[in-house]
Amino acid sequence: MVLVRQEIGDVLRDFRLQKGRTLRQVAGDASVALGYLSEVERGQKEASSEILAAVAEALDTPLSVIMGEVSDRLAVLEGIRVGIAQRVPDTVPEEFVAGYAAEMLPR
Repeated sequence: MVLVRQEIGDVLRDFRLQKGRTLRQVAGDASVALGYLSEVERGQKEASSEILAAVAEALDTPLSVIMGEVSDRLAVLEGIRVGIAQRVPDTVPEEFVAGYAAEMLPR
């Protein structure tokens, strides 16, 4: 079973480490108890949206970026292909082309 809290914790830890920050530093900047943030990172506690927002701010990372990474990781665990190729079509829809085809022809 996929646990969202585990993925959120992993992503928070990864972002924290990428920023070269200690757990103590982030907890202090986010005004979150050190032990609680540790439990969140280990996937043992569910973090509220307020806690997530405070930690994201302490990491100087938009919450949408953090949650996007969580979403991508969950999709991988669920066997769904993710990434930019999945979000942006690689062809132009026919109805779009049909509307411009006549205008593009030389006169």
